[in-house]
Amino acid sequence: MPKGSATPAERVLLVEGPDDKHTVLNLCGVSSNMPRFCILDKDGKDNLLKSVRGEILAEDRVAIGILMDANDDLNARWQAVAGRIRDAGIQPPNAPSLYGTVIQGSPRVGVWLMPDNNSPGELENFVERMIPANDFVWPLSQEYIDGIPKAERKFAEGKTLRAKVHAWLAARNEPRKMGQAIGVGDLDVDVETTKKFVNWLRQLFT
Repeated sequence: MPKGSATPAERVLLVEGPDDKHTVLNLCGVSSNMPRFCILDKDGKDNLLKSVRGEILAEDRVAIGILMDANDDLNARWQAVAGRIRDAGIQPPNAPSLYGTVIQGSPRVGVWLMPDNNSPGELENFVERMIPANDFVWPLSQEYIDGIPKAERKFAEGKTLRAKVHAWLAARNEPRKMGQAIGVGDLDVDVETTKKFVNWLRQLFT
């Protein structure tokens, strides 16, 4: 649970899976002035969406965040999330904010669609932006994955970037998951999208 002061029931961030959870935890660990909130792994986007109304209406809830991948269709994902928020009696805006959506009310409701509230993609697109500029291994990781014949690939076409990011992670001094790579400084958190995300967390949960 990120540092600060709150009971778990008061401030909650809903995420799709463990990679999202560990990425947020490690970002909070290397960032200053982070509020305290609980992260709930909902084990998939469908389960997360189904839980939104109940989590918003939970007793003692002060603020709730919803963190999801935009995947191939940002607008469709926004409409799906917005519909669940509306079912809980809260009116969301027509489109997500580029800085992360925060709807003032009781409770306060926030939405962040990976990677940047403006592009299709997922957590790996967000992490890719933290790979240090001019990194020697990153182009080689991309070439390695691109060089695998399509007939031999064990990953879906839409998961090519995920394969490239994990190939890069595998070449670290001590290969780690994405979140852990943040914690040990392999990834650069001082990039625009990451700073916007951390500021969204502060605005939502402070």
